[in-house]
Parts: sequence; structure tokens; C-alpha cells
Amino acid sequence: MIVDHALYRNGVRTAAPETLAELNAACHNGAGIAWIGLYRPDHAEFAGLADEFALHELAVEDAVHAHQRPKLERFGDTLFLVLRPARYFDETETVEFGEVHVFAGPQFVITVRHAEAPNLHEIREKLEARPDLLSRGTFAIVHAIVDKVVDDYAPVVAGIENDIDEIETEVFGDTPSPSRRIYELTREVIEFQRAVKPLVPILDGLIAAVPEGDEERRYLRDVRDHALRVEEQADGFRELLHNILSVNLTLETKALAAAANRTNDEVRTISAWAAIFFAPTLVGTVYGMNFEHMPELGWEFGYPASIVLMLALSAGLYAFFRRRDWL
Repeated sequence: MIVDHALYRNGVRTAAPETLAELNAACHNGAGIAWIGLYRPDHAEFAGLADEFALHELAVEDAVHAHQRPKLERFGDTLFLVLRPARYFDETETVEFGEVHVFAGPQFVITVRHAEAPNLHEIREKLEARPDLLSRGTFAIVHAIVDKVVDDYAPVVAGIENDIDEIETEVFGDTPSPSRRIYELTREVIEFQRAVKPLVPILDGLIAAVPEGDEERRYLRDVRDHALRVEEQADGFRELLHNILSVNLTLETKALAAAANRTNDEVRTISAWAAIFFAPTLVGTVYGMNFEHMPELGWEFGYPASIVLMLALSAGLYAFFRRRDWL
């Protein structure tokens, strides 16, 4: 649906015609700039707008269905721009991505929003408070939208950076394994990279589309520098998370190995004591059988000798296991 439409002359908002045809006609021959904002339109809502402003069918299809990658395309005199704004939620440690499409012609700008971000109404109000900016043409509006999207990446970068600091503390602390948290944050960073990485080529294309000597080139180059810094930060986050995951896996492997060694030591100790107690039991069992001719029956030292044998076997096994570090 159309959420707002306006006509600007010399950077000042004037009464806009009610119909799209009248609005388009009012912009001809440099008489003004039209800015039409839509929110999640369907084909029927977009059809009249596409016909009136001669929008390419492929760009219209992308704008209606959304779920597009960030890109910049040119269809005749009209630029078609797709951006992926982002918002960070600290409670769930997730990044929510929106999508905004921008059609920019010589005398009109059409914005199609598929999420709450970015706040295009706020951008419109700021530009309307600066007629000197709006008077520079449609590229001033495009610049303001791209600049807002890039600026809104700053809280996302800060949130991810804080989460990585917490994960580092967990990895080297006594907290449970943070592997799941590392994986989930890595997934968010990868999605963030997909939104950020195309921005520099997009801005290069916008700069090239601005006529030489136009002041808007300087502003777009400034946004490009900010986008490049965000891209480098996102790349650094992914590499850092990869390293943290490797360290965490190493520490977990060492912990498992240590636990296995402790288990082996306990099993060996139990086995050693079992062997020590088994030897005298064996001797005692044999001597407890009802044989007719037992050594102790005809030899007064028979029982003492059997006891000494049991003690000697136990002592010998104890010494053996001690020497093997089983006890």
C-alpha cells in the first residue's frame, strides 16, 4: 500500500496531486521531484505505479516478492537499488534483516519497504527540514536512504562485538561449553556479511552514476568509507569466531582426554586391588576344599604356610602394581 507520496519543488514539499498521473506530470521538465513510499505492496497495488513511471517488469517482480540480495541495477534512466537494513536484539542475540527497494529516476523516487527498518518517515522528515539537500535532486534522497541503512549497522556491530567478548570469557572460564552459542552467532555474522558485502560495489555504481563535479559524489564517498569499515568489521568477526571455535574445540578435546585418563586410572586402580584380593582368595579356596590329603593335616606349619603364601602373593602384586603406577 502507498503510505506517503509527496511533490518537492526547489527542496520544499508542496501539495501533491491525488492521482499518480497528475503526480508524474507535475514532475516533468524538472518542475519537481516525486517521492512515493510503499509498504509491502502486491502486484495489483504496484501495477498502476509501474505503468505510470515506466518501471521495468523484472525490477517490479523483485520489489513485490522481496527476498533479494543487495544490488544495484540500471533500467534506462531508472536505477533500481536493493538494500538489507538490520536491527540487533540483545535478548536473543539475533540480527533481524529487513529489505528496502528504491527506484530512482531523474524526477522521481519510489521506495518499497518490506520491514519496519529502515524508518523512511524519519529520513523524509530530516530531508524536508533541509531544502538545500532536497534541491540537489533524487540522488540526495538515495544518499539519505543508503546512509541511514549503513548508520543502522553500527548498533549491530556493537552488539555482535559484545557477544564475542562474552563468548571469549566463557571459553576460558568455568562455564559450560559455549559451542552452540558460537555456532549461532557465526550464522548471524554470515548473514550480516551477505547484507554488507555488496554495499561497496553498490556505492561505487551510485558514485559513477552521479555527474562529475556534483556535490553528491562527496557524500556518497563518505558513505562508502563507512560501509567499507563495516564490511571489514564483519569479516573480522567471522574470522575471530572461527578462531574461538577452534580454541574451544581444542579445550574440549583436552578436557575429554583428561576425563578419559582419570577414568583409566580409576579402572586400573580397581583392577589392581581386585587382583591383590583375588590371589589370597584363590589360595584360601583351594585349602578350604575337602581333600583327603592336605598339607596341613600332616604338617603342623601347613596353615601358617598357607597364610604366609597368601600374604606374599598380595605383597608381591601390590609391589608390582605400584611399580606400574596402577596404585
